[in-house]
Amino acid sequence: MKPPEAPSSDAGIVPPAVSSCPGVKMGVLRKRSDFLAAARARRQGTSSMMVQARDRRDGDGMVRVGFTCSKKVGNAVARNRAKRRLRAAAHEVLSKCGQKGWDYVLIGRADVTAERPFEALKGDLVYALKKLHPAS
Repeated sequence: MKPPEAPSSDAGIVPPAVSSCPGVKMGVLRKRSDFLAAARARRQGTSSMMVQARDRRDGDGMVRVGFTCSKKVGNAVARNRAKRRLRAAAHEVLSKCGQKGWDYVLIGRADVTAERPFEALKGDLVYALKKLHPAS
């Protein structure tokens, strides 16, 4: 079997790996200490998630985000599905509404995060960010 031929002209074709948030650097929280620090900071609950936010005050212009779901959300498949949906919503919303130098932790809720319509999920995140950053 022969692979398909590549198009001869690249005019008007946008590569699929183009970042939708060119102005904001996004990072991922990986260390437990970062999650614990965010847990001691501000938080805002919505119907589909809990959002924790912390100003790092380190002068770094990066927005960092972490995701977690407890076993109350369900088995591993349900938790991973909820986290994928939170990750997709965060990628779209935090690139526009997230503040540089802040850490965000998104916590999934049982039976809601995986089932809520995606536009409503994004709306919940925008609402939480507006409550967490009232002056902006």
